[in-house]
Amino acid sequence: MSCAIDVIIAGGGPAGLSLACLLADRGMNVTVIERQSEQAIAEPAADGRDIALTHRSIRILADIGVWAELTPAEIAPIRCAEVRNSNQAARLRFDAGKAGRDSLGYLVSNAVLRRELYRAAKQRTRITLRTDEAASRIQLEDAAAEVSLASGETFSAPLFVAADSRFSELRRMAGIGADLRDFGHLCIVCRLSHEKPHDGTAHEWFDIDQTLAVLPLNDRTSSIVLTQPASVGRKTLELPAEEFAGEIERRLGACWGRMVLDGSRHAYPLVAVYADRFSGKRFALAGDAAVGMHPVTAHGFNFGLRGAETLATKVGQAAQAGCDIGAASVLDSYAREHRAATLPLYLATNAIVRLYTDNTAPARVLRHGLLRIANAVSPAKDFMLRKLTEIDRGLASA
Repeated sequence: MSCAIDVIIAGGGPAGLSLACLLADRGMNVTVIERQSEQAIAEPAADGRDIALTHRSIRILADIGVWAELTPAEIAPIRCAEVRNSNQAARLRFDAGKAGRDSLGYLVSNAVLRRELYRAAKQRTRITLRTDEAASRIQLEDAAAEVSLASGETFSAPLFVAADSRFSELRRMAGIGADLRDFGHLCIVCRLSHEKPHDGTAHEWFDIDQTLAVLPLNDRTSSIVLTQPASVGRKTLELPAEEFAGEIERRLGACWGRMVLDGSRHAYPLVAVYADRFSGKRFALAGDAAVGMHPVTAHGFNFGLRGAETLATKVGQAAQAGCDIGAASVLDSYAREHRAATLPLYLATNAIVRLYTDNTAPARVLRHGLLRIANAVSPAKDFMLRKLTEIDRGLASA
């Protein structure tokens, strides 16, 4: 006889699978519904994205059992980070070494993380994966959430969680709106190999109507994140590989010598999303369905893990106390905590994007001055460092 389902999760991406693992470890029986085939989530295709993981995210992945499964070749430390405004000399620099840490964070391929989260979920007997399936209807009642699949099957559980992307259909089905900001840009991601070492330093340049991030991977390879207006970005994607690499090399002032494209280029539309509510009757949002970030602060994946841990903790505490895990008090507590953790950085990120894509003279003067001030004031740098890397309080930036 099958066990009763405690939580149904729609979405077998990183947020959905990490939540499933954390809930299973707290004694919950979880069913995960995923549109893709099992093979697609077991061996995810390379998508060009390398994830900058904060220290909190690394701890969560360690708790799930994923971090220990990664090989040294799959992990690249970020030892320093620099932010620059166009071609101006002023820069904002963070150095983990001078602050007594080995790294500000670590870079891991998105495909590798997805693969290991799938493996972790498959190892837990309390998790049932239903692939090649989609939720076609949800009914959120006082006693339970009922979910109908496109195949005709119906499930019910005390709690239903939507983790089905920033364009969540299930969020709309639950009657929850969202602030959606389409920046009209494309985000082009790829890897480039280069002649000179990067010394583990991440760089981000804000230029006229575009940004360029260079993230240090292993073996003289860097992850490139280039955002441009969509019309310009489409032309950039059409450049021959050698010409594209040469253009990035030129933008970097040949700092790393000759650059060569390593693999394919991938492009994603830049759309940020913030749900009006993170919970409803027997219903919660997780991952990008709750908060979908602009990549400039590299926090989307990290917020997904953080939200999964917060929700799993609230549900686990309710279960341990013998309470209803889908009660409004439980889900409201999760929503309040996750909103407090994410809204300030979401708003700040969008403000940064607006400022650094505003090409008026006052905006150029302001952003140049802000970099100088932030770099000179240690408490300001320390605050930004803690927020962006989730390093414990008390770490002073260099």
